[in-house]
Amino acid sequence: MTPVTTGEMPEEGVSARDIYALFRGLIVSGRLGANERLPTVRQTATDLGVAPGTAAKAYKMLEQEGLVVSRTAAGTRVAASAAVLPLPVLRRVRDLVDEATAAGSSADDVVDVLRALWPTASAVPTAMRVD
Repeated sequence: MTPVTTGEMPEEGVSARDIYALFRGLIVSGRLGANERLPTVRQTATDLGVAPGTAAKAYKMLEQEGLVVSRTAAGTRVAASAAVLPLPVLRRVRDLVDEATAAGSSADDVVDVLRALWPTASAVPTAMRVD
């Protein structure tokens, strides 16, 4: 579950539209993956200092757009069709970003390597691969 921080929201008068925009951005950017759980409406309201009804309205807007699926007792999760990447792939990408950052690698270098490997991975003979 991704925590909601007020640093990502306007300083005054957080609206349902603002909350909707925040979560929509997290979903379409891939920061929230398929089937990943959102905080509860109550938790989102508490984190952002808004009424639960305001958070609930934002979640309803996300649901109407098909970005999330809400189930009683199962919470609200990113819809499989809304995510850019499947959750297992997204987790591995996050791990890669964490490891590359810790090693001091630049995002540009990592992306360049991924682009170089992507189309040729299946064409490179197994004996020549560096794993």
